[in-house]
Amino acid sequence: MNDDSQILIARLLTHQTLRRDDKMVKRALSDDQFRAEVDKRLLECGLKLLDNVYADHVTLALHRNVEPKIFGAKDIWQNNNFGLTRDGVALLVVLWAQIILPKRERQETHTVADDQTDLFDKDSPIPRAEDASIGISYTALLADFGDKLGKKTRMDMNLGLLSKLGFIERRGDVILEGPLLDLMMDTDLLKERIINGALADVFKRAPLAVATGRREAANDVDSDALDANDIPNRD
Repeated sequence: MNDDSQILIARLLTHQTLRRDDKMVKRALSDDQFRAEVDKRLLECGLKLLDNVYADHVTLALHRNVEPKIFGAKDIWQNNNFGLTRDGVALLVVLWAQIILPKRERQETHTVADDQTDLFDKDSPIPRAEDASIGISYTALLADFGDKLGKKTRMDMNLGLLSKLGFIERRGDVILEGPLLDLMMDTDLLKERIINGALADVFKRAPLAVATGRREAANDVDSDALDANDIPNRD
């Protein structure tokens, strides 16, 4: 029995997320034998380690084949077990689209948040999220999406819930990426739907509008097009 794998899993269960630069997390991401032990023990409980190179944290999630036994199936499937209402899910997807998509573009082009390009060599590791992620203004978010997402009272309530769940962080007027925002959202599934669907009018503007999160056409978003089915289940 590997005590280190037991400790790592216990820490993740206790703290929900751990940073990628944590000593034990780094070992799990680089040591194949240790990772296999962690994965084996998690699988026995129906869990898996969730990480991606664009996020600064890792977390745990349910294995896909276990989800129906936990949340039901077909017509009784519970796709959203975070307790979010429709406007809460819509707000989450809007925040993900405005914070994570531009951040990933900066990471892929090795551009940091202050718009200085070529700070990193193209063959160097992807810049950390905290170096590439830019928050968005609460005031601008309310002006652009308030009418679509329940106005100020509902938006404030949902922002508080999203902050509590670890999706976002609040610093004064700025809403920033939280530990789970780039982990729990399925980018491969959502990106096409968001850019060419619910927020198409925002993302078909000039590239600068995408990169900086500018506000043109934001009022065209329809919260009914943002479905709870797009939000993965947590552990």
